[in-house]
Amino acid sequence: MNDLLSASRTAPAGPAVTPEFSFSSADFDRVRELIYQRAGISLHAGKQAMVYSRLSRRLRETPHRSFGAYLQWLQANTGPAGEAEWQEFVNCLTTNLTAFFREDHHFQALAADLSARAGRPLRIWCSAASTGEEPYSIAMTAIEALGAGAPVRILASDIDTKVLAVAQRGVYEAGSRGLSAERLQRHFLRGKGANAGFIRAKPELAKMIDFRPFNLMSRPWSLGEPFDIVFCRNVMIYFDNPTQRQVLQQMHAVLKPGGLLYVGHSENFTDVRDLFQLRGKTIYQRV
Repeated sequence: MNDLLSASRTAPAGPAVTPEFSFSSADFDRVRELIYQRAGISLHAGKQAMVYSRLSRRLRETPHRSFGAYLQWLQANTGPAGEAEWQEFVNCLTTNLTAFFREDHHFQALAADLSARAGRPLRIWCSAASTGEEPYSIAMTAIEALGAGAPVRILASDIDTKVLAVAQRGVYEAGSRGLSAERLQRHFLRGKGANAGFIRAKPELAKMIDFRPFNLMSRPWSLGEPFDIVFCRNVMIYFDNPTQRQVLQQMHAVLKPGGLLYVGHSENFTDVRDLFQLRGKTIYQRV
């Protein structure tokens, strides 16, 4: 056995696999610069393989045979075709990890806060809606806390248009993580026939939510009346400190005085006490 292990360690490596597309360190640095400018996302040096994997799928759908040619075309085209490709570029490089009632303590806190505000129309913004589990969880919480017909409007936005289309459709696998049997029964319709194994959000749930694409780097923010509550969870981890500060200033501006900001479990904004003060576990209140 030892001889076999020794032989395996010294066996010559197989021939190197030639990458499908040319992707130099300069190309990677260019991608990092462009996604930072466009979406505020700060990619560290260890993400080169991830970027190659995600963007190479896009290159296969275009005539470009190298990243250099693709990025050059992207920067040179500012018309409708260029804007459409910029959106595809951003879609490829965003990360979407979500589930129904993820970080459940937030929804328990939300239910209590909604009950305390009962009788008043409320606006809630889910600023990173992804495939929709989060805004639907907010809507379910509102119905459970305030009853059917709760006077709550939810704006669900995301920079990634593909995941937002999934969210707007409101169709999920019946075994989706985070949904209890009671909630499945109360808030979803079960598919039959060819749709067996899938569920769709009931109309009374879906009508509470307005979906729209939105880039947190856009200027100015035009979102209508101020919000009572904003969910911006596990977004800031992709931003550097100056970008975080910039986004938090904008969040402060679109929240009502005393409004609440729900953030992700690994996000801490105690260094922006001039804007927000900690009110609960990863829940901040507008100063």
